[in-house]
Formats: sequence, C-alpha cells, structure tokens
Amino acid sequence: MTPPPDLPARVRVTRPPLPLAPSLRMAVARLCPQAPQDALTAAALAIAGGATIGAALKWEGGEALGVETGWRGRGIEEALAGAVGGGL
Repeated sequence: MTPPPDLPARVRVTRPPLPLAPSLRMAVARLCPQAPQDALTAAALAIAGGATIGAALKWEGGEALGVETGWRGRGIEEALAGAVGGGL
C-alpha cells in the first residue's frame, strides 16, 4: 500500500493476512492487549524500520487501535483506521 502523503516517509501501512504470523501476534498483543487475536476479522499494521509501531484491529463486536507513544499524532492513527475499514 502506498503511504498517504501525511505519513512520515519511513512508515508504511499494510494489511497482513489473517491469522497473523507469530511475530506480528506478539507486536499486536503489545499494542492492543485487549484484542482477541483468534477472532480478528481485519487488521492493519504500521511498520517503521522493520518494527510494528501501530495496529488497528477489528473483530465481531469490537475494534482496537494502538500506536506507540513516540509515533502518535503523525497521521498514523488515521491511516490505520482507513486501511482497516474506518470506524475506529
């Protein structure tokens, strides 16, 4: 996915296939500990320098958004919400 112009240059947003790979599951658990990973219906991740810095997740009856503190307020939240289908 091409990053929106308002994202920092080294950040990309991606929609990984579900179920998430083990390394992504660990990152998502850190960013959105309340999310039931076995019930996800959609996921979007923000990646910077090979590290997962943000996640937007949806499951039946809920959703979660988490971005590392140092990356907040740079358009990442909006890009994640848009990539996972809005509504977050």
